[in-house]
Amino acid sequence: MRVLLWHVHGSWTTAFVQGPHQYVVPVLPDRGPDGRGRAETWTWPDSVREMAPDALAREPIDVVILQRRADEELARRWLGGRRPGIDVPALWLEHNAPQGRVAEMRHPAADRHDLVVVHVTRFNALFWDTGTTPTVVIEHGVIDPGERYTGELPRAAVVINEPVRRGRVTGTDLLPALASAAPIDLFGIGAGALGGVENPPQARLHDEMARRRVYVHPVRWTSLGLSLIEAMHLGMPVVALATTEVPEAVPPEAGVTSTRLAVLQDAVRRLVEDPEQARLMGKAARAAALARYGLARFLADWDALLAEVAR
Repeated sequence: MRVLLWHVHGSWTTAFVQGPHQYVVPVLPDRGPDGRGRAETWTWPDSVREMAPDALAREPIDVVILQRRADEELARRWLGGRRPGIDVPALWLEHNAPQGRVAEMRHPAADRHDLVVVHVTRFNALFWDTGTTPTVVIEHGVIDPGERYTGELPRAAVVINEPVRRGRVTGTDLLPALASAAPIDLFGIGAGALGGVENPPQARLHDEMARRRVYVHPVRWTSLGLSLIEAMHLGMPVVALATTEVPEAVPPEAGVTSTRLAVLQDAVRRLVEDPEQARLMGKAARAAALARYGLARFLADWDALLAEVAR
């Protein structure tokens, strides 16, 4: 099956393209948001092909995966007038938690009978209003980086992309208070602006995360961060805000989740000071992540849905 999708979220796409299909990603000369092409900091298989818009018009596409408002019009123009959902089967993959007042959280693909909206968490499915549009939930899956945890450094790891711009959404403002409990090392795109490590390659990022004693997830309101799931796969204990999908993802034996800052500070301090407890919680975190967010389950769920919509 030939699947057209845009390179929007690199970590999610890296897991998705491990499947058995042919994946087409648009590429533009500037490699901007509408045409990033293949990933540069993740390893993708040869089954992922870059294709310029003028070549897409002649490409036989079996399914289009829309992820942004702009994708539907881009697909129609670049596929030579073929309309997603009408002339070629289409899914709308919704990565994000909705924004705004609860009563106004209406999805842009609401009341569509030619699409299926795919949510990545049950929290998102609950909060988005999709009207009569069919919906499914396919929870995240990640490539298992292996149990790398050493916890040799009595410090906390935090991964936030664009921490300055996203601010309160990602809990960037909470970092000073959490850092009073233990030193924090920040990683991610834009982390350099706050003295962190700027967007290291994924393999190096995983190695560096796993050297820290605990993983801290200060995010207030996003979907379920893949960095959290990756940290659990690495065997790291977790301290996280109990918001959005996090309480479902992190069982009590794997870490501490709370909306009380003092509880989070105490948990960070306690885990940094007790390597054995941190190690045991990290073991539980890895077991939970493998059971719920394994790659095989993720790909099987997607294969079943793609086969259904392409019929």
